[in-house]
Amino acid sequence: MGSTTVTPHRLTDAAQRAVVPPAPRMPGERFPRVTGRYRYDRCSGDWWWSPEMFTLHGLPPDAAQPDTEVCLRYQHADDRGRLLAAMSAACSSGLDFALETRIIRTDGQERDVVLVGECHSADDGSVTTVEGMAIDITECHPPGSATERAHALQAEVGQLHAAMASRACIEQAKGILMLLTSCSDQVAFDLLAHISSHTHRKVRDVAQVITESASGRGQLPDDVRAIVRDACPPPQPLR
Repeated sequence: MGSTTVTPHRLTDAAQRAVVPPAPRMPGERFPRVTGRYRYDRCSGDWWWSPEMFTLHGLPPDAAQPDTEVCLRYQHADDRGRLLAAMSAACSSGLDFALETRIIRTDGQERDVVLVGECHSADDGSVTTVEGMAIDITECHPPGSATERAHALQAEVGQLHAAMASRACIEQAKGILMLLTSCSDQVAFDLLAHISSHTHRKVRDVAQVITESASGRGQLPDDVRAIVRDACPPPQPLR
């Protein structure tokens, strides 16, 4: 994608040049449910497609990796602009996206897909890669309009991000407790659950205060500190 801009006339010319003979299909033949993965490197402009992504587009799994024009070429003409706008916003502003589009396979079949994109940034905040999934929903449309389905999926992506962040915090807290108490992974989690139960806090909230205390960004609440002290009297005072 280079600068995340593709000139319209180049895209149109490329689409007109792409003449792919349709593959024969049996009457009534259905496509299997396919979910492909992709990654776009903003620095190099290179794309990577998983074998399932190639299959979704009607291409052999060992086909050459695409460039931006090829990616857009398989999009329905009415959807290319929306996809390009979503990718441009992702690269420039770090905005994750989920949108419903249509792809035209090499055999001429039109498929309805949901594209999900997640941004990954460098330490300075600039976006380095965008990666995500393309989910074929042609045979299993969720209820609601395309916009409502995209918004619902965006909410699910947000919930997934929150769950992943919580899991990472819990893993960090378990590591801290394992170092303090010389216990196993399971015992550290059991201790987190014990603290959660006796302080009426969620496990992720307990994990957060432990990690913040260990990094010097906060103090342990008295009730949490008391239980941690009972489990392992620290060689240095806890904050």
